[in-house]
Amino acid sequence: MSGDGASEQARSRFQAELEFIQCLANPNYLNFLAQRGYLRERPFINYLKYLLYWKEPEYAKFLKYPHCLHMLELLQYEHFRKELVNAQCTKFIDEQQLLHWQHYSRKRTRLQQALAEQAPQQQPTQQHGNATAK
Repeated sequence: MSGDGASEQARSRFQAELEFIQCLANPNYLNFLAQRGYLRERPFINYLKYLLYWKEPEYAKFLKYPHCLHMLELLQYEHFRKELVNAQCTKFIDEQQLLHWQHYSRKRTRLQQALAEQAPQQQPTQQHGNATAK
């Protein structure tokens, strides 16, 4: 295989894994996987373990939905994988995510407002150098 072909294959694999891992942030997708038995299959579980490399900063910086890393970590546990079959569990996770995002959004907005209000107050008043130097 030529260098260009290997490079293109590596890029395609990176994009596919990036897309897949971000899907893990969606509790409804996890429920879909659990109901179809994927989360009980050893090769799939091994694949989830392999994907843990996305937690490294050099890869995590490409994630748009970093919450997927938390889900990936939870998917390493058999008990969590079994619970995802239950629609009520999935709904609970979905609601908790929404509450987290709402809290984060409000907290971030308040922080930005506070910083904007402090900015005009922190500007020092400029004095002419001639007035003080005699």
